[in-house]
Amino acid sequence: MADTPNIQDSHFRKIDADDLLAPAKVTHAPRILLLYGSVRERSFSRLMTQEAARILTRFGAETRIFDPSGMPLPDDVDVSHPKVQELRDLVTWSEGMVWCSPERHGAMTGIMKSQIDWIPLSLGGVRPTQGKTLAVMQITGGSQSFNTVNQLRILGRWMRLLTIPNQSSTPKAFLEFDDNDRMKPSPFYDRIVDVIEELVKFTLLTRGCNATLLDRYSERKESAAELSKRVNQTSI
Repeated sequence: MADTPNIQDSHFRKIDADDLLAPAKVTHAPRILLLYGSVRERSFSRLMTQEAARILTRFGAETRIFDPSGMPLPDDVDVSHPKVQELRDLVTWSEGMVWCSPERHGAMTGIMKSQIDWIPLSLGGVRPTQGKTLAVMQITGGSQSFNTVNQLRILGRWMRLLTIPNQSSTPKAFLEFDDNDRMKPSPFYDRIVDVIEELVKFTLLTRGCNATLLDRYSERKESAAELSKRVNQTSI
């Protein structure tokens, strides 16, 4: 088949397997940001997030947990608000994330969605979430459900995060924690360990070749200024 003018475009690049199979050496601990979706005094999504952070530390990761208390509604304040800046700085710092939300009225909480809505698709032509890893978890007060993790997956895909295959959904979460707010041994705890272990592995596998994974034809054709103008909207 004869080459078309488009195929001869100078922005096309041959994909070199060595760029993926021999990634750049990154030696620091994986940086994982954890978000949870409730501000109740005894928030089980927060307790589960703290449990996940302990597991991450055991697997050699560095963790930071964002406290959503005091977070304003999206677009209700300027992006210079301290909580907004704190969240955005943590997202920029991270190489992977854990999102854990309660299920309320069959969906993630507004607190969880507000945090994600404050994370921009682009900052100065750079997408702060693109190519980073993500694990999704949920808790429920009743029977097991997967509505929230499914919604979180949609959001992760929209934010161009590499959402790992495994996930966690814990029913009747109030039964899964002891008086010291530690999660009891159970198959639900084992699943969380599996999820976190997979997240760390995917983060280690992908972070060194992020530049190659994120190098796209359409974006090579578009300048940072053009990208910022197209992605950053003042209103919807």
